[in-house]
Amino acid sequence: MSYTLDRLLPDTDMATAEARTRAALTDNGFGVLTEIDVSATMKKKLDKDMPGYKILGACNPAMAYEAIGLEPRLGAMLPCNVILREVDGGVEVSAIDPVASMMAVDNAELPKVAAVVRDMLQKTVGEI
Repeated sequence: MSYTLDRLLPDTDMATAEARTRAALTDNGFGVLTEIDVSATMKKKLDKDMPGYKILGACNPAMAYEAIGLEPRLGAMLPCNVILREVDGGVEVSAIDPVASMMAVDNAELPKVAAVVRDMLQKTVGEI
């Protein structure tokens, strides 16, 4: 089972991909709570160069509230990470598949919520 929802943005730079991703997330009810510039961090901490790589921590508050209500420790698995990664020919956008990530949690109600969030993220990725 794949654990990400992916889309290649051909002939796109990181700044454009990030702007498009943030807009699509907002349009679909997600906010970005966190961001990590992995490339900059690796350069600073290890003096290693790598292609552009950024992690956006996206959250839909209503869905997060519902999921945490079903499983209080679920916050350890939130927010939904979306990565932007420079690849040959463009930028790949990958969002976590919540259904795959929630398989580790023993709660029969959680897959229903995860499926809704997956559909929302799949729509979002498709609109980027």
